[in-house]
Amino acid sequence: MREERVIALAGMFQAIALVRAIALRGGADAFAMQPSLASIFKIDASSPADVFGGIGNLRLGFETLITQLDDRSRDLAMTRIAISVLRLQRKLTGRARLLGSLREGIDAIAAQTRGSQPGDAVVVGRLAKLYTDTISQLQPRVLVEGNPQFLRQEAQAAQIRALLLAAIRAAVLWNQLGGTQWRLLFRRRQYAMMARGLLAQCTLTGV
Repeated sequence: MREERVIALAGMFQAIALVRAIALRGGADAFAMQPSLASIFKIDASSPADVFGGIGNLRLGFETLITQLDDRSRDLAMTRIAISVLRLQRKLTGRARLLGSLREGIDAIAAQTRGSQPGDAVVVGRLAKLYTDTISQLQPRVLVEGNPQFLRQEAQAAQIRALLLAAIRAAVLWNQLGGTQWRLLFRRRQYAMMARGLLAQCTLTGV
């Protein structure tokens, strides 16, 4: 179960790392973005690893999680986003109607874009609108710091919103597996060690 929680956390931090990359540099790793966005649609996956298409798709997530659990190298802006995402997830859990709207919206997008890749502009645009119509109604909103030049561009803003939806999906998974902020706080070293093991597994198997 603890390993599954680490996988969920890696999924959340991978999405957040991609958000930071877009906000700061205007673009992010397309290979890592695809499974992050695809995870939004895998609501009934058989295991946490399956949500992301296998742990090999979470290499960036494990690397980011390890860095974020280390006080010396932590990106504080990324930490703030993670805290906001976890807070929104908790609020969302108590809003049955909003959760229902979110689920219906995800199902509708999946049906409307069947055959498209999760990273395609049309899919990203619809996920971004769903985020605006649902998650953005909750307070406080996630504050993303970065280069205003990129944050103002429609395509980049849509990618950021879609990836924040992916981060919240991973946070929901973390919560379903019994994850809490207290667990994250008091088991940081243990989670970092497990993340290193999973990252090594990715490297050894070549996945």
